[in-house]
Amino acid sequence: MSKLLLVKEIYVEAFRDWSLRVLQKYFKVYSWLCFMLLGMVIYAFIYRVTTGFAFG
Repeated sequence: MSKLLLVKEIYVEAFRDWSLRVLQKYFKVYSWLCFMLLGMVIYAFIYRVTTGFAFG
């Protein structure tokens, strides 16, 4: 039983910081994707307003 607890402790210690780094990179990529999509929406709206698109 003590060997199982030792293996568990080694596993937890090895991957403790790993998940934090993965989450930080994921949220950075996600935030950049959101900013790019928001930029595309703003660009499309300005393009439609300047070309005289009839809304409604």
